[in-house]
Amino acid sequence: MAVPKYKTSKAKAASRKASNMKLAAPTLCKCPSCGNMILPHRVCPKCGYYKGQQVVELEK
Repeated sequence: MAVPKYKTSKAKAASRKASNMKLAAPTLCKCPSCGNMILPHRVCPKCGYYKGQQVVELEK
């Protein structure tokens, strides 16, 4: 079994751990009816459409 010859520094260990803790930007897609950027598989908050059908009646 491999054994390290020297102690790993705190900075080296912390940077190795921190590389896996980055945040990812949310995936957005364009609403086909109004063009608003929304999360996929969600009702559009601007027009109320989902998959080409109006499912939420919005107040104006």
